[in-house]
Amino acid sequence: MSKVVLVILDGLEYSTAQQCMGGLLALCNANMGKIYKMKSELPSISRPLYECILTGVKPALSGILNNYCKPFSSNKSIFEYAKLANLKAGAAAYYWISELYNKTLFDRVKDRIIINEQSLNIPYGIFYYEDDYNDSHLFSDAECLRVKFDLDFTLFHSMNIDDIGHKFSHDSKEYRNAARKVDTILSSLVLKWLEEGVNVIITSDHGMNNDGTHGGNLDIERDVAFFVFGDKFSFARVEVEQSGICGLVCEILGVDHDKSFAKELLK
Repeated sequence: MSKVVLVILDGLEYSTAQQCMGGLLALCNANMGKIYKMKSELPSISRPLYECILTGVKPALSGILNNYCKPFSSNKSIFEYAKLANLKAGAAAYYWISELYNKTLFDRVKDRIIINEQSLNIPYGIFYYEDDYNDSHLFSDAECLRVKFDLDFTLFHSMNIDDIGHKFSHDSKEYRNAARKVDTILSSLVLKWLEEGVNVIITSDHGMNNDGTHGGNLDIERDVAFFVFGDKFSFARVEVEQSGICGLVCEILGVDHDKSFAKELLK
């Protein structure tokens, strides 16, 4: 069993990660991690892909095919698998994560900060509801939960890259600089996590097109980075799938699960 951090950088397209995430790439070049190119599932939009990442169920099978489809998830998520194994799991994330796995209708007062609420799938959480909620605050929120409550699995979910992409489009200095800002925050955190023996996955739900949207089949809408860091990973050349993230995390956590994943990714 190893503790796991999963970072979802909403809206970060693969080539932008390759061009702008210099800190993370430096760690990869030092053989401390590896970056893979991963194709997001369709449609390349957020709520369906949150469900795919966290449960391993593709949108066509989950029935969540757009951002306006708001059912409570009917599939077991990483959070539930961790809970069944008596592990501590938490998230600092956009409120749609709360709606999928805690409560269908998000209450900005009652549901924003969750501390040791064991009746919920995510018993430790800080959920935000503005797309421009500052990434520096988001990463502090999640790291506070992880450290203060000694979490075994922590989801960090930031929205600034996606928000800036919608405002300025993919091919813009603003979009690239949003990625650079996150890289500055993350590169230091990853070193800290590795020193603590935590295994780390950093990826995105989808990319961004030059219309400032996403949802379709263009490469820039679907190609995302998949970074891995930690002593559980083999760094082998292997094709990675978005629907395999849930099973991969569960395997590293050492919990019983029935999800598929690329076994070659692990030692």
